[in-house]
Amino acid sequence: MSTPAYLNPALSADERVDDLLPRMTIEEKAGLLFHPATSLAEPGYSADQALADAQRDISDKLISHFNVFNGADAAEIADWTNQLQQLAAETRLGIPVTISSDPRNGFRSTPFTGHTLDSLSRWPEHTGLAAIGDVDLVREYGDTIRREFLAMGIRVYLGPMADLYTEPRWSRGFGTFGEDVDLVSSLTAAFIEGLRSTADLGSESVAAVVKHFPGGGPQLDGFDAHDKRHREQVYPGGQQKLHLRPFEAAFAAGVSQVMPYYGMPVGTEWEERGFAFNAPVIRDLLRGHYAFNGIVVSDWNLLESADVAGIVFGPNGYGLEDLSPTERLEVGLTVGVDQFGGDNCPERVVELVRSGRVSEERIDQSVRRILREKFVLGLFEDRYADIEAARAVGADASLRALGTEAQAKSLTLLADADVLPVRPGARVFAEGIDWATVEHELTVVTTPEEADLNIVRLDAPWQPDPESALGDWFHGGRIDFSEDIVAHLGELAKHAPTIGVIYLERPAVLTELLPSLSALVVEFGASDQVVIDALQGATPFTGRLPFDLPSSMAAIEQSREDVPFDTAAPAFTHGAGIQRAALVANPIAHRR
Repeated sequence: MSTPAYLNPALSADERVDDLLPRMTIEEKAGLLFHPATSLAEPGYSADQALADAQRDISDKLISHFNVFNGADAAEIADWTNQLQQLAAETRLGIPVTISSDPRNGFRSTPFTGHTLDSLSRWPEHTGLAAIGDVDLVREYGDTIRREFLAMGIRVYLGPMADLYTEPRWSRGFGTFGEDVDLVSSLTAAFIEGLRSTADLGSESVAAVVKHFPGGGPQLDGFDAHDKRHREQVYPGGQQKLHLRPFEAAFAAGVSQVMPYYGMPVGTEWEERGFAFNAPVIRDLLRGHYAFNGIVVSDWNLLESADVAGIVFGPNGYGLEDLSPTERLEVGLTVGVDQFGGDNCPERVVELVRSGRVSEERIDQSVRRILREKFVLGLFEDRYADIEAARAVGADASLRALGTEAQAKSLTLLADADVLPVRPGARVFAEGIDWATVEHELTVVTTPEEADLNIVRLDAPWQPDPESALGDWFHGGRIDFSEDIVAHLGELAKHAPTIGVIYLERPAVLTELLPSLSALVVEFGASDQVVIDALQGATPFTGRLPFDLPSSMAAIEQSREDVPFDTAAPAFTHGAGIQRAALVANPIAHRR
């Protein structure tokens, strides 16, 4: 029996699709249209249950795309992807699975937007890369992630976020490249190029999924659309075209996948329904105007609900809540969506085709796009990960050093009343620093009364949401500091000069803190070691703000969600940052 043409690597990807597609049943085609999560065994979820769930999805439902949700280290993830690939190899056609992941390399870790792995290089969040502002560095960052993901068998990166951070309260803004459209556009393109590595997508590439089309930043009052209570995306400044510009840069950079957001536009010429169901946005703008012929994958759980971290999540089919899951699926397919993230109900596609509501030709359009990318990525020839390579990349000191250096470069000095650098031997009282993890030349004291200097690390404020556990993961609400924190810093400052180091997950209002701070450093994801090195003058301060810092909540409330740099009289403006050279030998090199 001759080898099927689709298994011949000498043929082009399109020729191989032409051979494979007619061999497929509607059930096999339907399986390709879903992209659910897969989880490794962990406390409360046994290895037997994990394998049983994978067998159900791959062997029974014929699904071949998975977002790997968890995992303790790179080698463990590589082993799990190999188990999934073995199950796929045993199906009738042996179509390999494509593994994706949300970000793994930052400091903000949630089950909804990215699971950080300590065994990989650790970089600042994307706002921190914007604070550095170096296109070549972001391209190198993308290449580093490519190398780490390839070692784990992960071939799709669910990013970058090409959204503009125009609403300072938006709880997902830390994943963007900031507020300036030109910088966001150039860094988005560079990151996609780094993930791809070569001129065209190929066997050594990781495919990017640029998101969240047509720009997820202008959420009403900054609350995120993962939450059903916060569906509305608004454009009071009429800036839809501005938010599209980073996506245009992504298209020019050759991105192969696009993810629309959950949000439902209100008060525009677009339909008031979630973007994945929005014909003017997907059919007319993305497929029509931009002629995008890659894969359109929806955000997660638009059709059915799922249990995520103990929370019943979804369905998030905004504007179509009165429709059944099958009816929402029909709308999504009709407007041009190829694949549905989070959901795993291919039987609904089969139902739509057999009832005549959706043609098999329409399904073939999506299947062709999805199969083609599997061939281009070389998955049919090399589906398995090298576990030893994954273990090695997890221990690669050179990759870790790149991330550490980027953390240091992103630190942004906004104020200093001649207290920096901190001299060796200074008596320091600190809050928010784990001294057991830090090499230093300071004398750590336990009370502010003993101190020559105070160092306080704080996170940007957010408000717990008593009505929804999602609020623990999506930090929304006010971004000014509480009276208690303001008073506490004032008390510390009575004893000794105080250095504030603020993690800007969101552009916090710092106005009330400033009178108590003798120096102010903002960061976007940095270890205690990196922070202390900088404060001691061992690394330079080179970061610049990737967004404005508003002066008050009133200014934020009066600004327009879709307009950049729209808060009145900001306390610090985009690009602010005192540039200062290192004053002692840089210690990072000897820690590699």
